Amino acid sequence: MNYKGVIIEESLKDKSVLQKIKILSTKVEEVTEKHKTPWLKQWTLHVVEIPEDQAELIAEELSRSINDNPSSWYVDYNNGETFFVVYPNKIFKWKRGETEIIKACKEYGISLGIPPYQVDFPIE
Repeated sequence: MNYKGVIIEESLKDKSVLQKIKILSTKVEEVTEKHKTPWLKQWTLHVVEIPEDQAELIAEELSRSINDNPSSWYVDYNNGETFFVVYPNKIFKWKRGETEIIKACKEYGISLGIPPYQVDFPIE
């Protein structure tokens, strides 16, 4: 089963990875103070679909492509059973219900300075 998720274009230092992913839709959203990215006026959100057989490879490429300066970002995608959260140079992968990995993933994101409300990955 294919994976679906959202990639914020502005989070990528190397946008060429977007050429390897099917973009289902794109939406431009105004950045607010709550987003904690005052250097940006807007985000370009791409809803993407990643084939199951490419999920690991795309995660590796994204982990090298995500900008970690001036702030950290992440990309997440799932197929309803398996979840990927990709940070700069670090990948978390779990199956539904693996709560210890999910908690570690959330804590890692928060340790990078990502606001807690943004690392709201489902525990169940």
